Amino acid sequence: MQTREINPWSWQDSFAFAHGREITDATRVLTLSGQCATDANGAPQCPGDMAGQLALSVANLGEVLKAAGMGFENVQGIRIFTTDMDATLAHWESLIAPFRNLGYRPASTLVGVSRLFSPDLMVEIEATAAN
Repeated sequence: MQTREINPWSWQDSFAFAHGREITDATRVLTLSGQCATDANGAPQCPGDMAGQLALSVANLGEVLKAAGMGFENVQGIRIFTTDMDATLAHWESLIAPFRNLGYRPASTLVGVSRLFSPDLMVEIEATAAN
C-alpha cells in the first residue's frame, strides 16, 4: 500500500493532520465505529474530564485497530465529534499523540455536536484505516 499526504496549505501542521490522504494499492480497508471513553462493557468513563476522555477514546481506537491487525500508522482519516470544542482543542495533544509519535498525520475532521449517546460522554472518534 502507498499513501501520500495532500496539503495545499501549511496551517494544519500545528494540529498534526493532513488535508487529504491518497491511498493506492490497499488490500484491506477498515471502517471503525465511533470510539468513546467507555470501558469493555460500554459504560462511560472519565465524566467531566476531556483529557481523560480523549485518551481513553484513542486507546479504544487502538484496541480495535490491534484486533484487526493494524495500528495507528494505518489510520487514513479520523472524525472527531465533541460536545465541547474548546476543551477538545485545549487537549488536542491527547488525541494526536499516537500519530505524532509515528510522524504520521491522518486526514481529520472536528465537529461540534450537542450530545453523544450518553450525556456523560464529550468526545467520539471515528476512523478509516487501510493496509
